[in-house]
Amino acid sequence: MSKRFPLGMTAPETDVVTLTASMVAQTVELSRATPRGRFIQRLHKEDGASLQRMLNAMQPDTYLRPHRHLYPPKSEAFIVLRGKVRFVEFNDTGKVARWIDMQADSEIFGVDIEPAVWHALIVLKPDSVIFEVKNGPYDKTSDKDFADWAPVEGTPEAKTYLHELIKKTGGIS
Repeated sequence: MSKRFPLGMTAPETDVVTLTASMVAQTVELSRATPRGRFIQRLHKEDGASLQRMLNAMQPDTYLRPHRHLYPPKSEAFIVLRGKVRFVEFNDTGKVARWIDMQADSEIFGVDIEPAVWHALIVLKPDSVIFEVKNGPYDKTSDKDFADWAPVEGTPEAKTYLHELIKKTGGIS
Protein backbone atom coordinates (compact mmCIF):
# COMPACT_ATOMS: atom_id res chain seq x y z
CA MET A 1 0.00 0.00 0.00
CA SER A 2 1.45 3.38 -0.97
CA LYS A 3 1.59 6.24 1.46
CA ARG A 4 -0.95 8.96 0.66
CA PHE A 5 0.38 12.51 0.61
CA PRO A 6 -1.77 15.60 0.96
CA LEU A 7 -1.73 18.02 -1.98
CA GLY A 8 -0.90 20.93 0.26
CA MET A 9 -0.95 22.51 3.68
CA THR A 10 -3.72 24.60 5.11
CA ALA A 11 -3.15 28.31 5.49
CA PRO A 12 -1.73 29.76 8.68
CA GLU A 13 -4.48 30.93 11.04
CA THR A 14 -3.33 34.56 11.34
CA ASP A 15 -4.95 37.52 9.57
CA VAL A 16 -1.56 38.62 8.25
CA VAL A 17 0.69 35.87 6.95
CA THR A 18 4.39 36.60 6.82
CA LEU A 19 5.93 35.00 3.73
CA THR A 20 9.34 33.72 4.77
CA ALA A 21 12.32 31.88 3.37
CA SER A 22 11.67 29.11 5.91
CA MET A 23 8.08 28.74 4.63
CA VAL A 24 9.44 28.38 1.08
CA ALA A 25 12.10 25.91 2.25
CA GLN A 26 9.53 23.77 4.07
CA THR A 27 7.26 23.71 1.00
CA VAL A 28 10.23 22.71 -1.18
CA GLU A 29 11.14 19.88 1.22
CA LEU A 30 7.59 18.57 1.08
CA SER A 31 7.59 18.75 -2.74
CA ARG A 32 10.70 16.56 -2.81
CA ALA A 33 8.94 13.93 -0.69
CA THR A 34 5.70 13.64 -2.68
CA PRO A 35 5.25 11.19 -5.55
CA ARG A 36 3.82 14.05 -7.67
CA GLY A 37 6.92 16.20 -7.19
CA ARG A 38 4.98 19.25 -6.07
CA PHE A 39 3.38 20.68 -2.97
CA ILE A 40 1.19 23.70 -2.21
CA GLN A 41 1.28 25.98 0.81
CA ARG A 42 -2.12 27.64 0.83
CA LEU A 43 -2.35 31.23 1.96
CA HIS A 44 -6.12 31.68 1.57
CA LYS A 45 -8.13 30.32 4.49
CA GLU A 46 -11.06 28.65 2.71
CA ASP A 47 -11.88 27.03 -0.62
CA GLY A 48 -14.65 29.61 -0.91
CA ALA A 49 -12.27 32.59 -0.78
CA SER A 50 -12.74 34.91 -3.75
CA LEU A 51 -8.98 35.12 -4.26
CA GLN A 52 -6.87 31.96 -4.09
CA ARG A 53 -3.19 32.50 -3.15
CA MET A 54 -0.52 29.87 -2.70
CA LEU A 55 3.11 28.91 -2.87
CA ASN A 56 3.57 26.01 -5.26
CA ALA A 57 6.90 24.16 -4.93
CA MET A 58 7.69 21.86 -7.83
CA GLN A 59 10.38 19.46 -9.01
CA PRO A 60 11.42 18.60 -12.60
CA ASP A 61 9.37 15.74 -14.08
CA THR A 62 6.20 16.79 -12.28
CA TYR A 63 3.37 16.72 -14.83
CA LEU A 64 0.90 19.57 -14.82
CA ARG A 65 -1.75 18.52 -17.31
CA PRO A 66 -2.71 21.24 -19.82
CA HIS A 67 -5.89 22.99 -18.73
CA ARG A 68 -7.77 26.24 -18.79
CA HIS A 69 -10.10 28.01 -16.38
CA LEU A 70 -13.29 28.48 -18.38
CA TYR A 71 -16.26 27.28 -16.32
CA PRO A 72 -16.33 29.56 -14.41
CA PRO A 73 -13.85 31.89 -16.12
CA LYS A 74 -10.85 32.63 -13.90
CA SER A 75 -7.73 34.70 -14.39
CA GLU A 76 -4.47 33.35 -13.04
CA ALA A 77 -0.95 34.66 -12.41
CA PHE A 78 2.36 32.95 -11.67
CA ILE A 79 5.43 34.66 -10.22
CA VAL A 80 8.61 32.59 -9.95
CA LEU A 81 10.21 33.06 -6.55
CA ARG A 82 12.87 30.38 -6.92
CA GLY A 83 14.18 28.34 -9.85
CA LYS A 84 12.97 28.26 -13.43
CA VAL A 85 9.59 27.29 -14.89
CA ARG A 86 8.32 27.23 -18.49
CA PHE A 87 4.80 28.46 -19.21
CA VAL A 88 3.33 26.76 -22.29
CA GLU A 89 0.27 28.08 -24.14
CA PHE A 90 -1.72 25.83 -26.47
CA ASN A 91 -4.40 26.36 -29.11
CA ASP A 92 -7.72 24.52 -28.89
CA THR A 93 -6.34 21.42 -30.64
CA GLY A 94 -3.30 21.06 -28.41
CA LYS A 95 -0.70 22.61 -30.68
CA VAL A 96 1.89 24.67 -28.82
CA ALA A 97 1.13 28.34 -29.49
CA ARG A 98 4.13 29.69 -27.54
CA TRP A 99 6.24 29.18 -24.48
CA ILE A 100 7.80 31.55 -22.02
CA ASP A 101 10.65 30.69 -19.69
CA MET A 102 10.24 32.40 -16.32
CA GLN A 103 13.09 32.59 -13.83
CA ALA A 104 13.44 34.18 -10.43
CA ASP A 105 15.50 37.38 -10.46
CA SER A 106 15.49 37.67 -14.27
CA GLU A 107 13.84 39.85 -16.89
CA ILE A 108 10.89 37.45 -17.22
CA PHE A 109 9.81 36.19 -13.81
CA GLY A 110 6.09 35.57 -14.27
CA VAL A 111 2.95 35.64 -16.39
CA ASP A 112 -0.62 36.85 -16.00
CA ILE A 113 -3.20 34.74 -17.83
CA GLU A 114 -6.73 35.57 -18.90
CA PRO A 115 -9.51 32.97 -18.54
CA ALA A 116 -9.91 30.31 -21.24
CA VAL A 117 -6.20 30.14 -22.19
CA TRP A 118 -4.99 26.54 -22.46
CA HIS A 119 -1.75 26.28 -20.50
CA ALA A 120 0.68 24.07 -18.61
CA LEU A 121 3.89 24.50 -16.68
CA ILE A 122 7.18 22.66 -17.11
CA VAL A 123 9.63 22.76 -14.21
CA LEU A 124 13.14 23.38 -15.51
CA LYS A 125 15.14 23.54 -12.26
CA PRO A 126 14.88 21.56 -9.04
CA ASP A 127 13.18 23.22 -6.09
CA SER A 128 11.33 25.79 -8.21
CA VAL A 129 8.67 27.79 -6.38
CA ILE A 130 5.92 29.98 -7.79
CA PHE A 131 3.53 32.33 -6.08
CA GLU A 132 0.20 31.51 -7.71
CA VAL A 133 -2.91 33.67 -7.61
CA LYS A 134 -6.30 33.05 -9.21
CA ASN A 135 -9.92 33.87 -8.73
CA GLY A 136 -11.93 31.73 -6.35
CA PRO A 137 -13.86 30.06 -5.10
CA TYR A 138 -12.12 26.71 -5.47
CA ASP A 139 -14.30 23.77 -6.47
CA LYS A 140 -12.37 20.61 -7.38
CA THR A 141 -15.05 19.59 -9.91
CA SER A 142 -14.86 22.82 -11.92
CA ASP A 143 -11.54 24.50 -11.09
CA LYS A 144 -9.76 23.22 -14.19
CA ASP A 145 -11.05 22.27 -17.61
CA PHE A 146 -8.49 19.59 -18.51
CA ALA A 147 -7.52 19.15 -22.16
CA ASP A 148 -8.89 16.00 -23.85
CA TRP A 149 -5.80 15.99 -26.06
CA ALA A 150 -3.40 15.59 -23.11
CA PRO A 151 -2.96 12.44 -21.01
CA VAL A 152 -4.30 12.14 -17.50
CA GLU A 153 -1.83 12.71 -14.67
CA GLY A 154 -0.32 9.54 -13.25
CA THR A 155 -0.49 7.52 -16.48
CA PRO A 156 2.55 6.21 -18.40
CA GLU A 157 1.41 8.37 -21.33
CA ALA A 158 1.69 11.49 -19.17
CA LYS A 159 5.45 11.02 -18.66
CA THR A 160 5.97 10.49 -22.40
CA TYR A 161 3.82 13.52 -23.23
CA LEU A 162 5.79 15.71 -20.79
CA HIS A 163 9.13 14.67 -22.29
CA GLU A 164 7.85 15.31 -25.83
CA LEU A 165 6.52 18.71 -24.74
CA ILE A 166 9.91 19.61 -23.29
CA LYS A 167 11.55 18.74 -26.64
CA LYS A 168 8.95 20.75 -28.63
CA THR A 169 9.53 23.81 -26.48
CA GLY A 170 13.31 24.01 -26.64
CA GLY A 171 14.48 21.37 -24.19
CA ILE A 172 15.89 22.03 -20.76
CA SER A 173 18.06 25.12 -20.61
